[in-house]
Amino acid sequence: MKELLFQYRFDLDSFSGILGYVLIVIFFSWIISRIIRSLMVILINHSKMDRYGRTSIQFFRNSIKFFIGLLCIIYIIITVPTFRNKAAFIFSGAGILAAIIGFAAQAALSNLIAGAFIVIFRPFRVGDYIKLDEARVGIVEDITLRHTVINNFENKRLIIPNSVISTDSVLNHTIEDSQILSFNNFKIGIKADINLARQIIQEEALKLPKVIDNRTPEEIIKDINQIDVRVIDVYPDHIHIRAYVWICEPFSEFKIKCALKEAVHKRFIVEGVDLPIPIIKRLAI
Repeated sequence: MKELLFQYRFDLDSFSGILGYVLIVIFFSWIISRIIRSLMVILINHSKMDRYGRTSIQFFRNSIKFFIGLLCIIYIIITVPTFRNKAAFIFSGAGILAAIIGFAAQAALSNLIAGAFIVIFRPFRVGDYIKLDEARVGIVEDITLRHTVINNFENKRLIIPNSVISTDSVLNHTIEDSQILSFNNFKIGIKADINLARQIIQEEALKLPKVIDNRTPEEIIKDINQIDVRVIDVYPDHIHIRAYVWICEPFSEFKIKCALKEAVHKRFIVEGVDLPIPIIKRLAI
């Protein structure tokens, strides 16, 4: 009985034997893939490595399924005589087919290579806050063989092919440190007290959380104000002023800008700072 079972299990000349052998190889390949991927998840969750290391391991984890599946197919073709003979015939006389397959796989291959370059050269990492344009901005959630997943601030996922994102200009807010200089623009009336407006903006900015003091020791000794407020330009109907505020958390910049604009506007009204009045041009009759 044992001999019959052994012979049947490795009888690669019959359809049932080939089918059983292929299913067993696929099953063991799937088990190996799941074990390795699970170990990778444990390593990512419990390790204290930086973002570069976590990104590399996560990319390698995403690659495991693909490469083990590819090795599984190659192993089956090599070990099954029927498949091996057919493969030798196809590969020896199907140059045109190979060219067609290569052309069809060009996009997939370019995404794979681009993903590897992203992991190697590290323009961004998993967890980085990046911006491609006004519509594509958010936190890098995953880098797979084919695409990069970005979670925007509406909790929607942007799926961008690696070949696309690797050739675009990427603004990375957190590649070196998380401190950013936030530009906050305000408009006051043409006859407004600029010094009073500057003082109000500086006072309200210092009340906000995550606003940091980025002055040098020399600037602190000279008592240079922590919040720099400058007049950018003067227009017929308003004065454009800008506050330069250092923030330690780039993810909170939008909320801080909104909070500062609201607080400053309320102070402007209470303390009588002249607000801009739009000039209405009359049409000639």
